[in-house]
Amino acid sequence: MAKTEIILIKPVVGLGGESDQVSVSAGFARNYLIPQGLAVPLSSSNKRRVEVLRQRRAEREAQEFNSMSELGKSLNKVTLTLLAKTGDDGKMFGSITSGSIADALKTQLEVSLDKRKIHLEKAIHALGEYDVELRLHPEVKSSLKIIVKSANPLPEVPAEVKSEAPKTEKRGRRTEAAEAPAPAAEAKPAKKGKAK
Repeated sequence: MAKTEIILIKPVVGLGGESDQVSVSAGFARNYLIPQGLAVPLSSSNKRRVEVLRQRRAEREAQEFNSMSELGKSLNKVTLTLLAKTGDDGKMFGSITSGSIADALKTQLEVSLDKRKIHLEKAIHALGEYDVELRLHPEVKSSLKIIVKSANPLPEVPAEVKSEAPKTEKRGRRTEAAEAPAPAAEAKPAKKGKAK
């Protein structure tokens, strides 16, 4: 296949970022990247354009780094409270995921954060306190303290019932009275059935 050199104007997933010079197949460049405004062919006039794109990209990345580091510092000090539906025994229905944490951040703190930046090893399935890692930028990591509480209060068990231990039979050896041989069972009469 014929390859051609192009300059990316906008970031393309799996190919490169803005102002990157990449080599792609001629058909991909001619039929998709150039008509969509994602790239321009490599030429002497476009090489000058690359410098402007590189400066713009560097400024944008520096601004993004600064804003994410400030956000990380402020979220490090905050405790987020999430309410979850629970049963009578305190067990949660469903789970807390990164999407629900992102929604809670938006509603409670007015911080819009992509759920892909919230790193949970697995969803939260129990009430309690958790530290969640935030990957805000490739160079900025932070943590957020989350408290998961029950949306419906747990019923209080009266103290009288708590102190009373449940009465159960002991398992193991039977008592001597139970070990006495049972009286012989009476012989059952034979079934009356049709004779063949």
